[in-house]
Amino acid sequence: MPTGTVKYVGPDGSWGFISRDDKQPKVFLHISEVQKARYDEIVKGGRWEFETKEGRDGRMVATGLSSII
Repeated sequence: MPTGTVKYVGPDGSWGFISRDDKQPKVFLHISEVQKARYDEIVKGGRWEFETKEGRDGRMVATGLSSII
């Protein structure tokens, strides 16, 4: 599974982008996926292991999150 770090969080905190450790293009992150992983918020600098899927708009989105401590 890919890993990465949250590099940007949107102004309302409901979305952000993960910069992948494998240097592949960044991945969109939505708060609903973070909540499925039993966390309350997207934190800049947070580390995640994740899967990717193609979103409705064609960009890659993170799913199946697992926090890396």
